[in-house]
Amino acid sequence: YGYEYLGASMRLVITPLTDKCYLCLMGALQLDLGGAPAGPAGTGKTETTKDLSKALAKQCVVFNCSESLDYKMMGKFFSGLSSTGAWCCFDEFNRIDIEVLSVI
Repeated sequence: YGYEYLGASMRLVITPLTDKCYLCLMGALQLDLGGAPAGPAGTGKTETTKDLSKALAKQCVVFNCSESLDYKMMGKFFSGLSSTGAWCCFDEFNRIDIEVLSVI
């Protein structure tokens, strides 16, 4: 990542919705903000984020959330994430307990 050549790989099909998502996420990135695509299950939010990170040569870590997460685990995860400069995509974000959600 960064300036490595990763070879020719499959890309996501660009639709008007993915194009709009790319524009919004890139605008947020220009302002040093984050993005949180929202919508119904199975609409391609995770795949769109992963494809955008691939296009920008950033590592994207997909994190599957569960009820068993605690704040110490999330602290260690964010520490490692910030030291690498990678992006994170939280799957099943609604499963996180409110006490752990306050850390995020």
